[in-house]
Amino acid sequence: MHGDQLARGTAYDGQIRIFAAVSTSLVNELQRRHQLWPVATAALGRAVTITAMMGLMLKGEGKVTVQIKGDGPLRHIVADADASGHARGYVHNPFVDLPANAQGKLDVAKAIGAGFLYVVKDLGIGEPYRGSVPLVSGELGEDFTYYFTVSEQTPSAVGVGVLVNPDLSVQAAGGWILQRMPGADEQLMDRVIQHLNRLPAVSALVADGIRVEQLIEKVAGSEGKPRVHEVIPLHFACTCSEQRVQEMLQGLGPKELASILEERGEAEVVCHFCNERYVLGRDVLERLIREH
Repeated sequence: MHGDQLARGTAYDGQIRIFAAVSTSLVNELQRRHQLWPVATAALGRAVTITAMMGLMLKGEGKVTVQIKGDGPLRHIVADADASGHARGYVHNPFVDLPANAQGKLDVAKAIGAGFLYVVKDLGIGEPYRGSVPLVSGELGEDFTYYFTVSEQTPSAVGVGVLVNPDLSVQAAGGWILQRMPGADEQLMDRVIQHLNRLPAVSALVADGIRVEQLIEKVAGSEGKPRVHEVIPLHFACTCSEQRVQEMLQGLGPKELASILEERGEAEVVCHFCNERYVLGRDVLERLIREH
């Protein structure tokens, strides 16, 4: 077993670049931590898988944060990732249950509804890049395709999928992003998309045991003569810690801390991203007040 991985490659003599992800364990971890129901698992899993691949597009200490805000019952999804294969995410309402869509699949589009996709890329230098587009389908693959093409001016195609088992665990999750490089043959993308339209669903490929290198080869096709340049592990990782919680509480000021101490005798903080629960007792709160 190779576990979850991300890969980066090129095809057609460098005219196309491809990113691929196998993210089954990551999405399983998200389901477990947030107790997600199936349609929420599919939506968050797709969003985090794509965000993880976007992280691989960055360098060094770069980080990308994606927000999907819709008027459906999920309300909003947040995902972030870095260039080293660490990703996390959460959904506002994990307990959404909807009938299957016309194709008999989880109705992610209806769960998300109409709204907007927001992307913030923090490259670690200067002001972060910010982009946003309206959601065009709510299925997320098409929405990120539209985002890359319109907001980043990069003709792209995105495939992503999550298979959820009857016991709510994740059978398979993965995705790919294909992009035309500047100066590439403009007609090439049309040929490539015809090939992509004939591919099986990415979740089915992952369920059959495909590895990320093979996924890049599949997406490129034999005509593309793909080359894989990088493969890295993909992991769930959260940046929360008790130290960060203490710093956040200290920012409330001594008056607010004293009020919490008097009313409750302790402070409880739950991280949105990982659902980790931090309980800071009287002694810690008293110390934070003294240190102001």
